[in-house]
Amino acid sequence: MSYDFTEPTPLGYFAALVRDDAALPLLEAAICIAQDEYADLNVQQVLSDVDQMLARVQRRCAPDAGPLQRLRALYQFFFRDMGFGGNVNNYYDPDNSYLNAVLKTRRGIPISLAVLWLELAQGLGLSAHGVGFPGHFMLKVTLPNGQVVIDPFSGVSLSREELSERLEPFKRRSGLVDDFDVPVGLYLQAAPARDILARMLRNLKEIHQSQEDWLRLIAVQDRLVILLPDAWTEYRDRGLAWAEMGDAPLAVKDLEIYASQTDDDLGRDAVQQRLQELRRALS
Repeated sequence: MSYDFTEPTPLGYFAALVRDDAALPLLEAAICIAQDEYADLNVQQVLSDVDQMLARVQRRCAPDAGPLQRLRALYQFFFRDMGFGGNVNNYYDPDNSYLNAVLKTRRGIPISLAVLWLELAQGLGLSAHGVGFPGHFMLKVTLPNGQVVIDPFSGVSLSREELSERLEPFKRRSGLVDDFDVPVGLYLQAAPARDILARMLRNLKEIHQSQEDWLRLIAVQDRLVILLPDAWTEYRDRGLAWAEMGDAPLAVKDLEIYASQTDDDLGRDAVQQRLQELRRALS
């Protein structure tokens, strides 16, 4: 019997982590995203750094501390003593999505800050979850006497009225008004780890698309295709990026997958036209 002792590629490592929803390690998989930018990143060292932070905040909590006391201790530690917060000066810096960089600068965007905070909160035994709130990722903690919703960008807890105010622009754009209105609670469902990772990657995708950084965009698309193998638009967008890079064979391969699988007739027609152009270039 032969054994393969070669280390997996960063993409292979990510694929192994996200294979099973039931055992998906959110923090580790989120750290791995940075390997596309930081080739020598030591993922285990970053995990160890977070473990050390958890040990520090655990020492601040008495063994019999209740959930509210533990939440207050974490709030003081994370947002006040450690100084984590939103990068208001350079919100669209890709480093805001790389957890190794966020740990170093203590600046990030809502979802990257939330992933770190969640690891600490769950390590303290709190019932904490990420919330895919429209336009701004949130945190929620269930306490014996109710629920606290926290904006990880500012550390501020938000009332139901404040959450409703933040939702109004989204509801108007989506036509969710009057008879079509829905309660705030529907927007506060716990986000699965896979959805959180997809949102992190799509934040990076948007940045790279706006900068026409096709090589970095393709690296993000590679991860999205692994994470969401039935999200056919991700194949389309990777194919279009390959076309921008001038690699017609890889572009055709991805665009053909999209065209054969999508239910979007208009999208399929547009891609079929692009495919004809690419095939002509190959002939």
